[in-house]
Amino acid sequence: MTLLSHDRYCDEILAQTDALRSTLKGADLTATVPTCPDWNLRQLAVHVGGAHRWVGEIVRGRATEEVAEEKVPGFEGPEGDDPAALDAWLAEGAAATVAALREAGPDAEVWTWAWERRTAFWARRMTHETVVHRADAALAARVPYTLAPEVAADTIEEWLRIVSFSQEDGDPEAGELRGGGRSLHLHATDVPGAEWLIEFGEERFTWRHAHEKATVALRGPLTDLMLVFNRRLEPTGQRVEVLGDAELLDFWLDRSSFG
Repeated sequence: MTLLSHDRYCDEILAQTDALRSTLKGADLTATVPTCPDWNLRQLAVHVGGAHRWVGEIVRGRATEEVAEEKVPGFEGPEGDDPAALDAWLAEGAAATVAALREAGPDAEVWTWAWERRTAFWARRMTHETVVHRADAALAARVPYTLAPEVAADTIEEWLRIVSFSQEDGDPEAGELRGGGRSLHLHATDVPGAEWLIEFGEERFTWRHAHEKATVALRGPLTDLMLVFNRRLEPTGQRVEVLGDAELLDFWLDRSSFG
C-alpha cells in the first residue's frame, strides 16, 4: 500500500464531495446522523464544507499558523435552509480548495496540526475527511456506500498515522494503546494484500503489512474494515467477522482518537 498521488487526492476531494452531494439530494436534512448524533445531515454537510474552505484559506495564504474559523469566508454555510443553496455551497468550496491545492503542489510549506507542514498533508486529510463523513451521510440517508479499494486502504493507513500521532502528542486515550505483547490483524477478504498487523509494544503501537496470527483479527470486505476502523460500522454486525479476543478490538476502537 502506497500513498496516492497529489493529483489523485485532489480528484478524490471533488469526487467524494460530488458523491456526498448526491447522497444529500432528496434526503431529510433534519435527520439525525447516527454516527455523529450531535449533528443532523445539514450540519454534517456544513462541517465538511467548512473544513474544505478552512483548508483552502490555509493553502492559498501559505499560512504559517492556524487560521481562525471566523476569518474563513463562507465557513458557516449558506444562509437559510434551501437544499439547492447548500448543494452549490459544497460544490464551490470543494472546487476552490482543490484549485488552491493544485496551484500550490504537494510540497508548499503551510501550517498543519500534525506531523508534516506541507500541502500534501491537507490534500490527503481532506480526501479522507470527506470519505468518512460521506459514510456518515449514507448511513443517515440509508443509501448504499461504495469506495475504491485503494482509497479505502489509504483511509485506514491515514487513520493509523493520526492515532500514532495522537499517541506521540500525549493524548491519554491513545497512550493506552501499548503494552502486553498484544496484536490486532486487519484482513480484507476481497483485496489481496490489504492486511495490517498492529502490534502493542511497551512504549507505543506500531503497524506493518503482514499476514500473521494475532490476538484478535477483523476480517471482511475492505470498505467495511475501514468503516469499522473509523467507528462507523459495528464490529458485531454480519458484514465483518471478529476472531480471537474481541475485547482487544473494542479496546482499540474505544481509545483510537483524533487527539
